[in-house]
Amino acid sequence: MKQGFHYFVSFFMIISGAILLVYGCAPEKKADLVLRNGYIYTVNDETPWAEALAVTDNIITAVYENEEDIEKHIGNNTRVVDLQGSFVTPGMIDGHVHFNRAGALINDANLMAVSGEEGLREEIKRVTGILDEGEWITEGLWGAYEQWAMGDAGRERRDEREMWRPHRNMIDDISQENPVFICRFDHQEWLANETALKAAGLYYEPVEGMEIGEEGRPTGIIFRDTPAYSAMRDAIEPKSHERLMDENRAALKALREAGIVEVHDIATPEQVERFTKLDKNDELTSRIWLRPDLSRGEELKEKGIAMGLHPETQEECNWLRYGALKGYIDGIMGTHGALFFEPYDDQPDNYGHWRRHTSDCPDLQEGDMEKMYDLIKTGLEADFVPNIHAIGDRGVAEMLDLYERLKNEGIDLTGFRVIHAQVIRPEDFRRFDDLNVIAEVNPYHISDDMRWMEERIGYERCKGAYAFRSLIDHGATLSFGSDWPGTSAALYHVHPRYSIYAAVTRKTLDGTPEGGWFPEERITVEEAIEAYTINNAYAAFEDDIRGSIETGKFADITVFDRNLLEIPHMEILDSEVVMTIVDGDVVYDDLTNE
Repeated sequence: MKQGFHYFVSFFMIISGAILLVYGCAPEKKADLVLRNGYIYTVNDETPWAEALAVTDNIITAVYENEEDIEKHIGNNTRVVDLQGSFVTPGMIDGHVHFNRAGALINDANLMAVSGEEGLREEIKRVTGILDEGEWITEGLWGAYEQWAMGDAGRERRDEREMWRPHRNMIDDISQENPVFICRFDHQEWLANETALKAAGLYYEPVEGMEIGEEGRPTGIIFRDTPAYSAMRDAIEPKSHERLMDENRAALKALREAGIVEVHDIATPEQVERFTKLDKNDELTSRIWLRPDLSRGEELKEKGIAMGLHPETQEECNWLRYGALKGYIDGIMGTHGALFFEPYDDQPDNYGHWRRHTSDCPDLQEGDMEKMYDLIKTGLEADFVPNIHAIGDRGVAEMLDLYERLKNEGIDLTGFRVIHAQVIRPEDFRRFDDLNVIAEVNPYHISDDMRWMEERIGYERCKGAYAFRSLIDHGATLSFGSDWPGTSAALYHVHPRYSIYAAVTRKTLDGTPEGGWFPEERITVEEAIEAYTINNAYAAFEDDIRGSIETGKFADITVFDRNLLEIPHMEILDSEVVMTIVDGDVVYDDLTNE
């Protein structure tokens, strides 16, 4: 009898609950998180501005123009954040990073802005304080900004002179417990400390390719592609798994402090494994959209892996999942490798070079695009769209030609990208919209690269460099990426303030040139924010669930300490991220100190 009564009560409660839900009498679930008293730029044309929003679980459940309307969403367990007038945007999505290299520049040597003993010692001291005894300090890339200092606009190039060369005596006394083998930015010269030289058997016996000082001892300078260089490379102990994981954790920390809620990463298989482990350990604080090498299309197809699937579970996932395949058509401007129709002004016999499509095939012969075509088709069969690196005006034109060929075959080009799209001919701007191809661009390159752009390709071709206004005016969709941490010749910043500033001012970090470099190509702050948010969500086929602050979308949110739309453009560089929210969780908080 008692058991039957319980069944009756349970049945009654179920029916009653259903009736309450149908007639709207059930108590509404209160929000887990409420943000109020802020300037919320929603990137939603219907309601562009709001003062408050509510988050329940991981979803935005309310957005109000008047913050008083948010009261009904606040319950006993709701965390209420007074934004104190802070500026809120949809979560910033970085459309182009090299994640594993970024962590290395944080926890290993970063000498790119170093061209003197004081800076060298300071950085080596910093890194030895991070590493365990016996771990190697590598890379470094000293002197990248020696000829043109960071912030130069290219008008005041330093006089030609012999580049600064370090000596092991500058660091031997502070690095006895850690072998050091660091390189110049062009990788032609390396510096080894005493500990590294002894590990390679080079300290007591001279070997071809190492510099010997007046006292008969090695200076530490090793020249590339020599027997001494080979001996050093053979002696290096690879980084431990835990050290690589710590580098990943350092990079994730940098991302959340910069307000980045997702990155589109040029991921290696080894890095995918580390992402998977971080995901298992609940250590990911940024969504990851993986972009494997274009050569892996067949392999991924055989494994049943496609866009949107988690690399281990192979289930649909909005957190860690595969994205597009990345390929290459040319090199980079920093090394005169970008491909042009006309030669470089400062190297009259050099047109750039056709870069290998993938890591496992040779460099292209001129005009040979069939290998690229075959690889893209294979990727499409595996349900991966192509995102292809093209920098010079010929590289961009050749990629647009190939995409047009694919479109003429009936292929939908949604999500196809030209990565960098750095220098574009006037006749090619309209083709991005015509083909529905995304221009994935890196605005901070403007602030850094203008130091040598005109010297390399001349004034006229520079009119088409980083020409964001022309792209937008011709209907193109811009995807913003930082290219963090940069190349061997340039250091790029992950904080979105740098790219936004560069796109709207076209100046160096020092504010030069006055009025901006080719100022007619400046865009608005609103357009820059869109390129960082809704456009990047669209580029990942997820603009219906992310990229703007709207009810029903994932709660990915970035909070700045000042209104980027109202402050003078130079002040954008002073802005700070004070809160980052990913999937409804506050992963970084410098606002409430809770």
